[in-house]
Amino acid sequence: MTASTLTASKDIAIIGAGPVGLFAVFQCGMLGLRSHVIEALPEIGGQCSALYPEKPIYDIPGHPRLSAAALIENLSVQAAPFAPVYHLRQQAMRLDGTPGDFTLTTDSGTRIRCGAVIIAAGAGAFGPNRPPLPGIAAYEGESVHYMVRDPERFRGKSVAIAGGGDSAVDWALALHGVAKQIHMIHRRDAFRAAPDNVARLRGLHGDGLDLVVPYQLSGLEGEGGKLRAVLVNDLDGNVKRLEAQHLLAFFGLKSDLGALADWGLDIAAYHVPVAPADCASKRPGVYAIGDIASYPGKLKLILSGFAEAAQAAHAAYALLHGQPPHFEYSTAKGLP
Repeated sequence: MTASTLTASKDIAIIGAGPVGLFAVFQCGMLGLRSHVIEALPEIGGQCSALYPEKPIYDIPGHPRLSAAALIENLSVQAAPFAPVYHLRQQAMRLDGTPGDFTLTTDSGTRIRCGAVIIAAGAGAFGPNRPPLPGIAAYEGESVHYMVRDPERFRGKSVAIAGGGDSAVDWALALHGVAKQIHMIHRRDAFRAAPDNVARLRGLHGDGLDLVVPYQLSGLEGEGGKLRAVLVNDLDGNVKRLEAQHLLAFFGLKSDLGALADWGLDIAAYHVPVAPADCASKRPGVYAIGDIASYPGKLKLILSGFAEAAQAAHAAYALLHGQPPHFEYSTAKGLP
């Protein structure tokens, strides 16, 4: 559901559709506040959907093990009864007005009238760090990937994976036995991933998985967006050709807070300082939760962000109604 202009002054604009932003939709909904969610990516879920949908998460209460994709699906279902309006592929640009009568404008020209804003943007809008290879754009989406949405896409194929962190190592392990051959490329012999996983990776060398170290990407071969081979070179300039139909490049993310930096929030090092009691920022009517929020003793955990979502929702309700909501447990209140 989308709209170009929304006029309910007691609505909440939520920036970011990651797990914390989605739970904020639920918390606002339980208080009778409708949410409009601005997300730079083409789908909800934030980094959980974009980077590691299959990666297990172990610290969600009540779920001993839950994939990131399943977490997002559950949060989406939980938020659905409150009919959130999602504005995907858009970034928040301007915030005009005062609490209770804000107008938020996105880079697509969408104008949202809202009473308060909750920023749940993680480290801001983000995108992959692309390797500087000539002509790489022609292969992106078809043969070059910066995230994995469906592991079955690589079944029976030769896959080159570049990177030395958790994402690269995790996907090398996950795709072993799915892909016909995996070339694991890293510029150093040392990896920056969890030691147990690195040990497992080394144990698979020669068993459908080739450790190509120390090498770095130097070129691509193919045509029509379809990759035939990846070229790599070592520190002495020696070139090796690796046959591959797909390249997974995991070189981290580049973050961009964009126009949020001009909203008068005292942003420092990609963080918005907030009051720990209600997650209020320096600008009245604007709250920040999740990884982007900063206060003494902050723990960067999803479960901390969930608690902050509840705090911010209750604070926004009090701001817009002139008094705090009547507190009720969800077991007694049920869904509105």
